[in-house]
Amino acid sequence: MASTINPSLSHELLERYGHSSPGCAFSLTERVGDQPFSDAQYREVLTQLLQRPDEGLAVYLHVPFCHVRCLYCACDTTVTHSQEKIDRYLDALEQEMALVTDLIGRGRRLDQLHVGGGTPNHLNEPQLARLVEILERHFQLVPGACTSIECHPRRASAGQLELLYGLGFRRISFGVQDLNADVQRAIGRVQSLNMVRDVFLTARETGFESINLDLVYGLPFQNQHGFQATLDQICELGPDRVACFSYAHDPATRPHQHAINPDHLPSAAEKVGLFHRAVRSFTDAGYRWVGLDVFVRESDELFDAQAQGRLYRNAIGYTPLPAKQVLAFGPSGVGEIAGALVQNEPDLRVWHQRLKGSQLPVAWGRRLSEADRRRREAILYLMCNLRLPASSASDLEEEYARLCSNAEHGLVEVSEEGIQVTPRGRYLLRGLCNEQDALADWGSSQWRFRVQN
Repeated sequence: MASTINPSLSHELLERYGHSSPGCAFSLTERVGDQPFSDAQYREVLTQLLQRPDEGLAVYLHVPFCHVRCLYCACDTTVTHSQEKIDRYLDALEQEMALVTDLIGRGRRLDQLHVGGGTPNHLNEPQLARLVEILERHFQLVPGACTSIECHPRRASAGQLELLYGLGFRRISFGVQDLNADVQRAIGRVQSLNMVRDVFLTARETGFESINLDLVYGLPFQNQHGFQATLDQICELGPDRVACFSYAHDPATRPHQHAINPDHLPSAAEKVGLFHRAVRSFTDAGYRWVGLDVFVRESDELFDAQAQGRLYRNAIGYTPLPAKQVLAFGPSGVGEIAGALVQNEPDLRVWHQRLKGSQLPVAWGRRLSEADRRRREAILYLMCNLRLPASSASDLEEEYARLCSNAEHGLVEVSEEGIQVTPRGRYLLRGLCNEQDALADWGSSQWRFRVQN
């Protein structure tokens, strides 16, 4: 089992593959180059969906507001306490949704919905209700659709959780990050174990079908002993899923991270040790390691999908569902539509301005060539299902050869059937895949893991 593997890795391998990824969705400009995408180009892509009226869709709604800025954060968000500003955002969101559905058809079937941020539950109750009403005026949420929302535990009251459940959300994710007081103070996110436990149990009593807790490793003042205590406390709570992400320190692009002293951060090798503790703790507690950094119960549909080789990763996150058309709304939203990758304007002010001019607020994008698509699908399959059949890489000779060369480091095993990622190789899986194709991890949810499924 993964928990018995010693993840000791050389400095060379850590330098090559071990770099952290941001805590939220990548900008497409970082992932696929500086490729502006115009309103006209986006309209052309969207009209292709009009020719597929029976195809189910997934929607990601980005709420770009928080009550305070956490120092480790890599999300596109704005600190505000103005209800009027949030109401104006909802006005513009409805306009954006109308522009899109005018092109693809109103009332399209929606199989997946995820509301992320920012802090979606920073909205008050009338605003949360209005957010769902806007969506339902433009799409048809089918019975059994995957509906999920991200929440900050400190903002989640019993009444709010009941409202979210009443609005149709069945899956919920809480950002815990770490339960050590020194770590929490260093990242500006103080929330006690008792408070997290109360919110978690209230969500259970409310009836949510699945509760995910987010953890982050590599934060200031984290050490083996303190992180183990957090892991033990999370295991005792018993969430349905846990996402355990690597902190990416990049103050050059996220100036608020200057408040974190880099001397207080664990080294790359220490971070691997922290994550190995997570792997060992959760697998020993009965969870299964799925994809890059997610732990689920053995009865979870994500584990079944990975075991059967059908796990997929779209712009929202891991999913066993076939919906590959992802529409994104709100600033910085990342979508995948008709063979194109697109991202909205990340700047809230610019996003508003584009909509005032009745333009779709898209900023960046890329239409995938057939070669792009095949390469991305092959590497995504490896990232999700931990293997790559040789038959799937028949025209990816260079990438396949690079992957095979990692057998000498014990990261993969190669046979006539194809490539299998080893338990040791899983610790560097993101870097291993990104070296083959940056498109594989565009708009990555670790980012943050999306719990829509």
